[in-house]
Amino acid sequence: MNDPTLAGRRCLITGAASGIGAAIAVAFAQAGAALALADLDQQRLERSADELPGTRHALDLTDPDAVRALTEDVLAQHGGIDVLVNCAGILTEVPLVEMDLATWQRMVDVDLTTVFLTCRAVVPHMLGAGGGRIINVASQLGQKGGAGLTHYSAAKAGVIGFTKALAREVSARGVLVNAIAPGPITTPMIDDLSPDWKRAKEAELPLGRFGLPEEVAPTAVLLASDPGGNLYTGQTLGPNSGDVML
Repeated sequence: MNDPTLAGRRCLITGAASGIGAAIAVAFAQAGAALALADLDQQRLERSADELPGTRHALDLTDPDAVRALTEDVLAQHGGIDVLVNCAGILTEVPLVEMDLATWQRMVDVDLTTVFLTCRAVVPHMLGAGGGRIINVASQLGQKGGAGLTHYSAAKAGVIGFTKALAREVSARGVLVNAIAPGPITTPMIDDLSPDWKRAKEAELPLGRFGLPEEVAPTAVLLASDPGGNLYTGQTLGPNSGDVML
């Protein structure tokens, strides 16, 4: 807790109850940030209260009114939002020919529309404050695609495109917007993927293994930090075990 990298930064992290979001919350706390942690899973959020300082906000991030209320609550309690991390997401494996519209729509709503809603709510306050950092967690599958994951790949590709476009809109006014596209990471989100899919994916990775959430979190710290993240905007950084090489 002695690292001053993010000292004084007020950080809102969605999807903070588990996986990559939770690891980013830990890394940000260790770097001195003040945390506002948001997730649909209230129980998991509350279980982390003894380990991490900060405020907890349980909500459905696909609800525009709830996102607006979240933003106002965080602004009231913290006095501002310097860093927004969008990490909320779901993952299901369904071949396209078996996918119903509800499955497709749910994926887009959770993995892409939530990014739009939180950014739409937070960006005006960052612009008014003269700057901020936005970090959108995408996936390497948004860059290369994945069998059985057309809906997930499309949503994450949308996150990457959204990130680039928003960066062009607001970077000149001090709001730097970037994405992280992790490779397969060992989190509860991949539990429902088939063993065959996971074995095949692991075998094709140059590093030969899936990553861990704590191996992704330092990339978020870099993008949120000054001066470390000062020259990044519209970028997609890839802690992905070599699955995508650009």
